[in-house]
Amino acid sequence: MKNNIFNFFKKKQPQRTTKNDRTSRGTSRRSAPRKSGFLGKLALILAFFVIFLFAVASVVGVLLIRDAASTLPSLEEMANYEPDLSTIVYDRNEKVITRLFHENRTWVPLSQIPLVMQEASIAAEDSAFYSHRGLDFVGIIRAFWVNFRSGKTVQGASTITQQLAWNLFLTKEKTLQRKIKEAILSVRLEKIYSKEQILEMYLNMIYFGHGAWGIHSASLLYFNKEPSELDLSEAALLAGIVKGPEYYTPLRHPERASERQAYVLGRMVHEGMITPEQAQGARRIELDFQTLKKPAIMFDEAPYFIAHILFEQLLPTYGSDMVYRGGLRVHTTLDLDVQHAAEESIKGLKSEGAIVAIDPGTGEILAMVGGKDFEQSKFNRATQAFRQPGSSFKPFVYTAALMKGLRPVDHVLDAPVSYDNGIDERGERDIWEPGNYTKEYKGEVTLLQALVHSYNTSAVRVAHITGIPGIIDLARRFGFTSPHIPNDLSLALGSANVTPLEMASAYSVFANGGSRIQPYSIRRVSTAAGEVLEQYGPTLSPAVPEEIALSMRSVLMEVVRSGTGTRARVPGYEVFGKTGTTNGYTDAWFAGGVPGLVVVVYAGNDDNKSLGKTATGGVIAAPVWQAFVSKAVKYLTLRENFEVPEEAMVDAVTICKDSGFLSAEGCPSTVILLPSGEAPLSTCPLHGGSWIMAESDTNEPRMLLSPRDEEVLGVPAQMAGLYSISVSDMTAATALPAEEPLFYERPQAPSFAPPPAPTGAKKPTSTPTRPRERTPKEIEDRFQELLKEYGISD
Repeated sequence: MKNNIFNFFKKKQPQRTTKNDRTSRGTSRRSAPRKSGFLGKLALILAFFVIFLFAVASVVGVLLIRDAASTLPSLEEMANYEPDLSTIVYDRNEKVITRLFHENRTWVPLSQIPLVMQEASIAAEDSAFYSHRGLDFVGIIRAFWVNFRSGKTVQGASTITQQLAWNLFLTKEKTLQRKIKEAILSVRLEKIYSKEQILEMYLNMIYFGHGAWGIHSASLLYFNKEPSELDLSEAALLAGIVKGPEYYTPLRHPERASERQAYVLGRMVHEGMITPEQAQGARRIELDFQTLKKPAIMFDEAPYFIAHILFEQLLPTYGSDMVYRGGLRVHTTLDLDVQHAAEESIKGLKSEGAIVAIDPGTGEILAMVGGKDFEQSKFNRATQAFRQPGSSFKPFVYTAALMKGLRPVDHVLDAPVSYDNGIDERGERDIWEPGNYTKEYKGEVTLLQALVHSYNTSAVRVAHITGIPGIIDLARRFGFTSPHIPNDLSLALGSANVTPLEMASAYSVFANGGSRIQPYSIRRVSTAAGEVLEQYGPTLSPAVPEEIALSMRSVLMEVVRSGTGTRARVPGYEVFGKTGTTNGYTDAWFAGGVPGLVVVVYAGNDDNKSLGKTATGGVIAAPVWQAFVSKAVKYLTLRENFEVPEEAMVDAVTICKDSGFLSAEGCPSTVILLPSGEAPLSTCPLHGGSWIMAESDTNEPRMLLSPRDEEVLGVPAQMAGLYSISVSDMTAATALPAEEPLFYERPQAPSFAPPPAPTGAKKPTSTPTRPRERTPKEIEDRFQELLKEYGISD
């Protein structure tokens, strides 16, 4: 018989069996099908259940993915994503003052990130970066096995693309839905961007701790260098920080950072990126870490200036999002070196205070210090403190007088004077009697000497002669915008309430030859791409004629040479300025300048307490002014002497400071500028000149009487002659004229009574008051309100 497949199915011949055998076999035949049928059914049920579970899981998975995907940005939105960028604020020399940010980030192209930094990041975080498409399934399995064997999570499986995805679009919550979203976004990112683009975004987006977002901020924070300057040792350390910025920070946990750095270097060796010798060499380098900086809202550099431009200009113009996330480039007028000098100098004050420095030719603010400690007090005394300037306001009174035709060589009385304010609220007579600081009076003096030595009674008389409306008008034209300028004679003694910035602006008119300037603090604002959004420059307008400004400046130079401002002298430089002190020694000032620079120093307590006995502007403020300006001139390119334009209609005249006539050999002389044709023509008769020649001089100094003087003396101003001189006066002269001099009897000092003030004279109140200011707590609360209002803090 052929052996073929069909033999398998050929029936076999039956055999005879016993009953027991048949029974046994029958039972066996009946039970076998039942057992195999049960197992089959069970297997079928299990298989069906597994398929069902898989189907359910698939449906649930699809639904989860679809739900997750529905809330994710589209491919177009992802392609157009713009990360948060720090706004950088520069000084006038392109030095970085500060960065304003929610996430401190400055974008760096991959071409400017060294290869060692790129490879260190890949070795540490995703060695299969260039081979996967967003998800590393091999890495996921490997991480699962390693973590399973260790009994804890020791290895992650997130790729660089995944990390970038959640940095860009997701929160840090650890949920299944977030992981699904992360996977979807990773795949999408790989479709949109090249590997190089993804790596560039990753290195610019990741967090390195201590507020540093991206490789640029991290390089500056930890090593104070640009990313392109990073070496292998530094790159390995930075790449290691990313896994746990707070845990591995070298600034707080150097041992952990070192261990992590070693791990990264080992991974780089394993991947063939560096040799073991290079790794060992990098481990031996001792890194020099920078100290931590303050948060962006604390403004570690020039805090009062930054707060000023932030709340006065940037935030109102651009809003919080643009300022703190838009990557603006703000180019300011500040000079950081000069600013640092100002911050150092203000420490010389025992009280609070302010320093403002301005370029008088442009109005650019070069330095601004609003207090001694910004963290302790946000109150910017340079721009927000309305204070009485005292005698530092007198130059504007005298300038208004020059505009009326008075000259520095003319004479005015320094003698007691009083004004009747009538009956006060208590039913008592209110008499205003301005007096001098020294309680002494010099009698008849030149306007020059009256201002140089700051005689109060003379300033009041000059104001009365000039008229308060004219003084206020001039003050406005010089740049004073304060609403607290009184319309009475106390203005002559500086009873207005003005800010140091206003004073600096006004004094700039003397420095630049008669032009009002508009102080400004920002030169240009542009985008990170270089598009200019706004630009500013000098804004000048005529304030007074050039000859008037130059003449007053020359008088103020004498204040520093021989008057109340001698402590402000700066060796090698011409200096002009004026001291200021208020009643009760509550405020002290020095305002003035050198060629190309105007500076105001203010000192005073916020609670209006006295600075102490003899705490005058010359004693308190002038030394600080001198210390600061002596440093500032080293950083700025300035002339040593004031330049007088050839076409200026002024004459340099050497005069006797006492008489105002041309100086004789024995005169206390000085050189001042007078409008052309207005200088006296004769020599000082007090010190050797001829009285006859003096009397016939058509430009002789005039004796000026105020309306109050005319009333008390009963002498019209036009009939008042210059003082007479005594025999002793003549003997003291160094040279006597050939002809016999004329002798005059010096008038006796009149007895001053307080009759009513003449018609048209605005009488001052006896005690000018300071406008109410916020308390330190109110100021701090308001500062915090502004931070919340603009979304800068919670």
